[in-house]
Amino acid sequence: MSAARSTLPRSTRKKHKEFEHEALPHMDVLYNFALRTTGNADDARDLLQETYLKAYRFWDKYEKGTNIRAWLFRIMKNSYINRYRKETKEPDKVDYDSVENFYNSIRSEQTDPNDLEEKIFGGLLGDEVAKALESIPEDFRTVVILCDIEGLTYEEIAEFIECPIGTVRSRLHRGRKLLQAKLLEYAKEQGILGHD
Repeated sequence: MSAARSTLPRSTRKKHKEFEHEALPHMDVLYNFALRTTGNADDARDLLQETYLKAYRFWDKYEKGTNIRAWLFRIMKNSYINRYRKETKEPDKVDYDSVENFYNSIRSEQTDPNDLEEKIFGGLLGDEVAKALESIPEDFRTVVILCDIEGLTYEEIAEFIECPIGTVRSRLHRGRKLLQAKLLEYAKEQGILGHD
């Protein structure tokens, strides 16, 4: 393997090293978002692979020192949109059951039982929370997922959805309010909170 690698031109070896160092550490957060977006592990892996192939192919277009994670998310978003457009032109190939069960399959099958964050928050995104999140409009849902679940900064989200930070804050505030209202309604229905 090292003999094959040493036969690569120096510029290619440099590109490999830079890409591995800068882009690969963000693979988990991108996969999680792809899984939430597609609702299917196979589709999420395909989207992640497509994202990284495009990122590697266009690595020379990435401005060193800028926000790599936002750049990768933008590639993923554009790849997903292109895929969606293609599938809507071929509606017989769209799996509406997986769309309907959008968030029911987001839990990772490969969680570490010793992971403290997983122990604390593992059951947090229950079925009703997932249903409530799924029911809010996509613009708000995307911002809530990226901020509150994936932990991206406002700046990263603004780059990802290609809008001003003020719009991110506004959508996040509105998305949280919509989610809160849905969950309050559910809590009342379940008798967790008394009816007003």
